Amino acid sequence: MATYDRLFKNATIVNQDGRIQADLAVRNRRIAAIGTIDGDAMDVVDCAGLHIIPGVIDTQVHFREPGATHKEDLESGSLSAVMGGVTAVFEMPNTNPLTVTEEAFDDKIARATNRMHCDFAFYFGGTHDNAGILAQMEKKRGCAGVKVFMGSSTGSLLVADDDGVENILRHINRRAAFHSEDEYRLEARKDLRVQGDPSSHPVWRDAEAALNCTKRLVALAERTGKRIHVLHISTVDEMRFLAEHKHVASVEVTPHHLTLDASAYGTLGTYVQMNPPVRDLEHQKGIWWGLEQGIADILGSDHAPHTREEKDKPYPNSPSGMTGVQTLVPVMLDHVNAGRLSLERFVDMTSAGPNRLFGLATKGRIAVGYDADLTVVDLSREETITNDWIKSRAGWTPYDGKRVKGWPVGTVVRGEMVMWEGDLLAPNRGQPILFSEAL
Repeated sequence: MATYDRLFKNATIVNQDGRIQADLAVRNRRIAAIGTIDGDAMDVVDCAGLHIIPGVIDTQVHFREPGATHKEDLESGSLSAVMGGVTAVFEMPNTNPLTVTEEAFDDKIARATNRMHCDFAFYFGGTHDNAGILAQMEKKRGCAGVKVFMGSSTGSLLVADDDGVENILRHINRRAAFHSEDEYRLEARKDLRVQGDPSSHPVWRDAEAALNCTKRLVALAERTGKRIHVLHISTVDEMRFLAEHKHVASVEVTPHHLTLDASAYGTLGTYVQMNPPVRDLEHQKGIWWGLEQGIADILGSDHAPHTREEKDKPYPNSPSGMTGVQTLVPVMLDHVNAGRLSLERFVDMTSAGPNRLFGLATKGRIAVGYDADLTVVDLSREETITNDWIKSRAGWTPYDGKRVKGWPVGTVVRGEMVMWEGDLLAPNRGQPILFSEAL
């Protein structure tokens, strides 16, 4: 009789292609067997009434370390992640110093290893000055790829011009991620910001600024024959355009653009201020259309925390960004229960999708031989999201007081029970993610 390290019994196991009633066994941090399992295990977890899905991967977070650790760091951000059922994250390069040199990248890997609660990868920032080293850097262990800001950044991370973006694309081989807002249009429209009125944010950063930049970006991808990943789509216009350009472009959407609309400025004010902005219902419906039609590939939270003191500054002096990594799973499970997407589609966008787009070597599926990264959820459980529940150092969520149906009850990272029923059970053992194109 086989012996396992951990055995999950009586679960509903869900991959992107369907669900089965089965047991799941773990040995040496990998999935060892799926089915009716009679073997012995050091630990047996009864999952009757629960669903086990592949570990949720949040492919866009900003954990602020190094540089702005007063509002988040790698440890606090990853704690927030595992408390919300997230087993791995891709973290962004707009830290201080910027992640644009090999030294800065290696420093992040060292800071995160065995200190983060979940597994991780870091994006390397593409700039006008470092294109020559990008092919080398995107092969580094734990590198999610190259990230380029065509708008909404500062210093060398901002690459607003076509020549600069084209030069970066010509030097890389893996799929690169882009913040796509036309910086030239944003600069020209700054006078449209109304002092003290955050509802003017989407007027300033309008849909045309997003669409114009995305059209430029797709043209550059086609010219260079490279793969691009367009982050946080916020407009119906972009979704329709990208539907015709899937040969080069993959598409990310966010829970906040799917859940919140422009009416939230009246209640949340600057706490709903994001780049690109939360827009009106026409755009929200367009994003849902893109999800339903399969145009949207994956979900990312764009977790970008700021302190209350910072967010309480009058607009436009208030910074853009909100917490999101901990609320991604419950907010989207609430949409699942409301019939807006299937659980299998949610899995496709949070594990199978990242696997497909970025070539995760051992993550993104419940399959024998893969890392035993599991998110255990109770689809029938109703809870209220509160600021007190949020473990981010920022300590707040725009969903404070929101009642949801569907809740993460367990987070398993490489076979280890990290979170169960809201309790942290394991020490920090986060490791870099392996990518097939960067082994």
